[in-house]
Amino acid sequence: MRGLVVLLMLLFSSIVACKAGADWKKSLGLGKEKVSYLHFYFHDIASGTKNATALIVAMANTTITSSTFFGMLNVVDDPLTQGPAITSKVIGRMQGVYASASQTEFSLFMGLNFLFTTGEFNGSTLTMIGRNPTMENVREMSIVGGSGAFRLARGFLLAKTYSANTVTRSFVVECDVTVIHY
Repeated sequence: MRGLVVLLMLLFSSIVACKAGADWKKSLGLGKEKVSYLHFYFHDIASGTKNATALIVAMANTTITSSTFFGMLNVVDDPLTQGPAITSKVIGRMQGVYASASQTEFSLFMGLNFLFTTGEFNGSTLTMIGRNPTMENVREMSIVGGSGAFRLARGFLLAKTYSANTVTRSFVVECDVTVIHY
């Protein structure tokens, strides 16, 4: 009899836990999970002019002699646009840091927030983190979170260099994002 009581108590607590687990989304105001596909460009201007959007904030003593700029840390506040031209409609900002993180190839560690300032996702953010081997045609990085419409986001970003000017250190990167969110 005692075993039956213990079994019933365990069963009841499991049912309560499942019920509580099902309501956590509702208690946070989350609706049905959905998938969104985003396409945009960011403009990274590191030329040191008054319109620079990427600035070097630190570097190792050996960075200058490194063929890959290993040890250089940049902070960015790049515009996100609908098209590849800098005059395209601005839909947000890419803000965060990236660092030259390889001694053998041009590869960046990137920790970024994409802040959307117009349209359906106005005021929402996506957080991306990952390795960006910049010389590859297509690079994949992880979407690890978000806010607003992208609460509890997860997914990936595919980046392709659209244009690069190494003299002015200006780059346009095309981004395709697949994100699962609520």
